[in-house]
Amino acid sequence: MELRVQGGRAVLAGRDDAGEREVDPHALPLGAGLADALHEWAKVADAVLRADTPEDGAAGALVARRGRQLAGRLAADMGTTVAYTDPVTGEQYVVGAPDPEPEPEPAGPPEKTPWGTGLTVSVITAAVVAIMVVTLSLGLGETSRWLALIANVLVVGGITPSVWLARNVPVWRWVAYGVVAGVPAAWLALLSTLL
Repeated sequence: MELRVQGGRAVLAGRDDAGEREVDPHALPLGAGLADALHEWAKVADAVLRADTPEDGAAGALVARRGRQLAGRLAADMGTTVAYTDPVTGEQYVVGAPDPEPEPEPAGPPEKTPWGTGLTVSVITAAVVAIMVVTLSLGLGETSRWLALIANVLVVGGITPSVWLARNVPVWRWVAYGVVAGVPAAWLALLSTLL
């Protein structure tokens, strides 16, 4: 397959049993706007040619570099080698299809869940959180019960996003479980002090 510029349009040329054929890139299943990028590049290349800019100028170098990039993307999308003729200098480049990515090696057996250590962390975290919430609430409750209620709502509202995000992180999920268990335990303890 060969990438060419003809009349300000990108054309892909190839040979088959009937001879040489030219195809518009829009007729091929190319991904991510590649056909539009090819035609845009061809328009710029045609404008550079009509402006009679020097072959070794900045515009010609940019057109050549962009053409090589697009030929590389085309080779990757089509999975075949693409010949690219630079419209400014007339040089021909051959861009090969990239090697297929190796399949990932199968992962070993899944890691076992550390229930003993994890539950220990959760229990300790629950105890610390419960003691902190009870202490805060009783201290503020001496001033005003409404102040203690507002503080509880603010504390729980403040830690909720962090706990929600930590629930899926392998190590931090145990801390999140402890926080989730400690707050209701503290509230039950506070309710028992009111009765």
